[in-house]
Amino acid sequence: MKVDTRVPHQFFSNHGKNTSFLRLWSNKLLTTLCVILSFLTLVPLFSLLYLLIKKGLPLLQWSVFTKLPPPPGLEGGGFGNAIIGTLTMVGIATLLAAPLGILSAVFINEYAPRSLLASTVRFVAKLLTGIPSIICGAFAFAIVVLRTGQFSALAGGIALSILMLPTILLTSEQALSGVSSSYRDASYGLGATTFQTIWRIVLPEALPAIMMGMMLAVARAAGETAPILFTALFSQQWMHSIMEPSASLSVLIYNFSALPYHYQVQMAWTASLFLVAMVTGINIFAQLLFRRKF
Repeated sequence: MKVDTRVPHQFFSNHGKNTSFLRLWSNKLLTTLCVILSFLTLVPLFSLLYLLIKKGLPLLQWSVFTKLPPPPGLEGGGFGNAIIGTLTMVGIATLLAAPLGILSAVFINEYAPRSLLASTVRFVAKLLTGIPSIICGAFAFAIVVLRTGQFSALAGGIALSILMLPTILLTSEQALSGVSSSYRDASYGLGATTFQTIWRIVLPEALPAIMMGMMLAVARAAGETAPILFTALFSQQWMHSIMEPSASLSVLIYNFSALPYHYQVQMAWTASLFLVAMVTGINIFAQLLFRRKF
């Protein structure tokens, strides 16, 4: 007597429906969990923004942008010299780090991507991203401050450029490698040289991503305190030359937040709010200026 071992077709149909049902609900559950966790990660950010606005907004008026910091214990004044000092040092750092970082990324990605030199540059750049900022400040102190015999905004800019360089280099290389090779092949097919292809095709295509990396480096440099303490120190006066000590927003926040005076602490909150707004504004402006239309 033969035994029918065939499984009814209805079993497979019900099993398939159950599997699809479980997958559907598992997908919905995990999606909901990811959304909840994403919102939870935004809680510290919005809490910080709320705290900055609450504590920094009362003193945010025009006079804080045009006056000098008040002496400890006194009220009034502002941090206009710190704004100028921060913009000057970050500008110097960008002028030094951006060309070197972008040109290095072009070389290791377009001319010799698999060479020993390219591998060494990548390794050193990744190594520099993990070095504490105070080490960069000590290095700039040794090669600039000790040689010139004075603290200066130039020394501060050099220290910040060391911090910015690896970020700009690595993000620029990623931006260049993200450009499709078909663009290069089409350019070479039309008779363009390597330099013409890079200058007219690859760089314009990668420019928005390169600018995003540069803005990340600028945001980090603008908020650094330790390298500035080692190189530019601080000043209660307006800056007249890049070869003299200069005020900065990060050092002002550090100094004023440690004082036992309510007004100075509140001004530190206002300077923090302005620093966050300035960095955010620069990022938004760069994204609007270098959007994909290039």
